[in-house]
Amino acid sequence: MSPALLLVSACGQTQNPHATLTEALLLPGMRGATEASIGGAVRMGVSTEATGAEASGAALGTATARCPEGMAAIDGYCIDRYEAYVVELDDAQHETAHSPFEPVTGLKVRAKVAPDVTPQGYISQVEARGACENAGKRLCSAHEFERACRGPDPKASYPYGGTHRAPGACNEGKGSTVAVFYGMNAAYDNSQLNDPRMNQWSGGLAKTGAYKGCESPSGVFDLVGNLHEWGAETSDSGRGYFRGGYYGDAEINGSGCAYVTRAHSRNYHDYSTGFRCCSDAP
Repeated sequence: MSPALLLVSACGQTQNPHATLTEALLLPGMRGATEASIGGAVRMGVSTEATGAEASGAALGTATARCPEGMAAIDGYCIDRYEAYVVELDDAQHETAHSPFEPVTGLKVRAKVAPDVTPQGYISQVEARGACENAGKRLCSAHEFERACRGPDPKASYPYGGTHRAPGACNEGKGSTVAVFYGMNAAYDNSQLNDPRMNQWSGGLAKTGAYKGCESPSGVFDLVGNLHEWGAETSDSGRGYFRGGYYGDAEINGSGCAYVTRAHSRNYHDYSTGFRCCSDAP
């Protein structure tokens, strides 16, 4: 059984938001089963799922008109239909698999897109920008993200339309994972927030496109929930912005498509931070 989590708080907009998090609480009856329930689902080290991503390439489908395969065309730009995974690059540009449960610190990586793969968490805005550029793309602007998420209705708050949240349609609302592994006195420090176990329990992070109800009118998946998505903006103080929420929360910093966190430096990363790429339409 997947651990049921009660959302208390999530990544916010304070100077050090994770330090002020109230730990996620297990629902009644779940406390005794915490580690046993999660432990069997944890795979430490490099995941074989990253290797399987290339095998899923055939499932991408045909390219949207004017855009490369795996991207949707919207109002003069292209956006990845799924959150990104990455591969490592050597000096000769040869690709090797990278675990989506490990940071990419010090590595040269390239963004890839495919359905039914585990997307890359643990990545900073700087690293995500480089991964997109190494794929001939770029990070998405705020307008591009929100337009893809809302569709043609500027008043819509969710990719499925309307202003009312539909629980379960997108992968969100499950609470912070840190306390599940580190207990009620978790430090929420860099080591804990980047623990590879955070995204490996059953019922947490989902594979790309798994939540069919979270498809936008443009055919783009998981713009709300699953992983926070770094965008292209940076503030005058050097902070990066990420949007859409993650599987723990997609409401505290704005509802659905309007969710944005501005609290972190461009080099910040944790288990919840991911990305997708955009490009100008050909």
